[in-house]
Amino acid sequence: MKKVVLLGDSIRLIGYGKPVERALSADFEVWQPDSNCRFAKHTLRGLWDWRKELEGADIIHWNNGLWDVCHLFGDGAFTPIDQYVEEMVRLAKLLLQRARTVIFATTTPVREENPHNSNADIAAYNAALLPCLRALGVRINDLYTPLIADVSRYIRADDLIHLTEEGIVLCAERVERAIREAAERLSDTPPKSRGACDSKKPGAPV
Repeated sequence: MKKVVLLGDSIRLIGYGKPVERALSADFEVWQPDSNCRFAKHTLRGLWDWRKELEGADIIHWNNGLWDVCHLFGDGAFTPIDQYVEEMVRLAKLLLQRARTVIFATTTPVREENPHNSNADIAAYNAALLPCLRALGVRINDLYTPLIADVSRYIRADDLIHLTEEGIVLCAERVERAIREAAERLSDTPPKSRGACDSKKPGAPV
């Protein structure tokens, strides 16, 4: 049975994560953190905390972006775009050491009246990142495009950022399909060494 790991912010945590896990559970071992992976550097730090859970992963499906692109203090995005790309590329390389296939889900749109995030910024961050990930061999699951086609249907009016029930269904279906398609492409050859962290090494932060 292949092992799938789901990483991502609240679009996963309170959105597609649980429906995808239920849909895959008969055919895959599925693990996902019960916490919000938040922004890119938070997820990067999490790779250490989740090192045991990541062992033996065949497929990692992952998203980060909404926290990074948000404007909170009036001095620009929480994570500037060049820094975002750099951190996400670093993350992708580490994930590729830990899984046979890595899938990145594009950052999802928000309602236009959202005061902290703009779809122009989200589109720019996606556009800057995707060529770099593709060059590394990361597969892309585009969630932005189907959601932006009908934001009022798929993004909640109360918080302007999270998925509606219809949005959850749409994203869960696309995530499940992306994972099943990736699984079909995996060969039956044993996976290479994933470069897992040595949990016994002294001095590591906890």
